[in-house]
Amino acid sequence: MVVLRIVANLAAANPHAARAFYQDLLGLEPVMDHGWIVTYAGQGSQTPQLSLASEGGNGTPVPDLSIEVDNVDEVHVRAVAAGYATVYGPADEPWGVRRFFLRDPLGRLVNILSHAG
Repeated sequence: MVVLRIVANLAAANPHAARAFYQDLLGLEPVMDHGWIVTYAGQGSQTPQLSLASEGGNGTPVPDLSIEVDNVDEVHVRAVAAGYATVYGPADEPWGVRRFFLRDPLGRLVNILSHAG
């Protein structure tokens, strides 16, 4: 299992309201925009990303972190075996990810995902 990316998610009633701040001021480019979520990314070997979301997709709450892995099902099996309760999923989402939500030991909602194909 390899962690490929960790994305912080910030709840925002209007994810586009902060576009000028993150894009114009900080130079981050929107790399994904589904209306309810906008993800910004920078350049370089360590690509910083920030998502602003009014929901977590499919009516779920906004997760505190999104962690992309190379095999979401493997991580789900390991999480369940370790006693972590799945809050949502696993689910294949229409925007091309398979994911599940769980809470970390601090109570943070974490979205574990893999991109399709």
